[in-house]
Amino acid sequence: MSLRINDTIPDLTVETDQGSFSLHDWIGDNWAILFSHPKDFTPVCTTEFGAVAQLADEWEKRGVKVIGVSVDGVEDHKKWKGDIEAVGGAKPGFPIIADDGLEVSKAFDMLPAEAYLPDGRTPADSATVRSVFIIGPDKQLKLSMTYPMTIGRNFAEVLRAVDALQTSAKENIATPANWVPGQDVVVPVAVSDEDAIAKYGAIETKLPYLRMAKLPG
Repeated sequence: MSLRINDTIPDLTVETDQGSFSLHDWIGDNWAILFSHPKDFTPVCTTEFGAVAQLADEWEKRGVKVIGVSVDGVEDHKKWKGDIEAVGGAKPGFPIIADDGLEVSKAFDMLPAEAYLPDGRTPADSATVRSVFIIGPDKQLKLSMTYPMTIGRNFAEVLRAVDALQTSAKENIATPANWVPGQDVVVPVAVSDEDAIAKYGAIETKLPYLRMAKLPG
């Protein structure tokens, strides 16, 4: 299947190092991030898991659950977490899905349906399993990004994207390039000047179709 923005994610039952559960049940009423990896005990992925673990307080403040995916088994995940903590200096308390059957990787369109794991495989055999999916409480995909094997993901940007998505959903606004909380937002085109001024107090019209405002409070 192909998974696009605003599609409902598949409600798979997954096996993790913290037990088996339904993805939809695990998300509940929260926002969620699913980030995937082609193999355990690989250098770039280890630093990334460490970065996610370091941000535990930030995810919690935003009501975001995080879950990793790697195409190895549960026992490997448990052993790998020791390396992740040693490198990242933070305990990875989130679950890691054991996707050794590639069910999640295929359902999220990271691998083709005919993909399989050959004997003696290397990370190159599942190289496209290098994605981040941000999922809303409605279980719909809100944002996705995919990285190559050699480039570590910037989880500060993932955190910024969560802030933008949550603000947009709550306030019915858009955010400009490089936006961070506290900066001006974009007034939707469908909102009249009068309604925008009533809501925001003032607007700055940069172009007929680009109006900026400060969020109340």
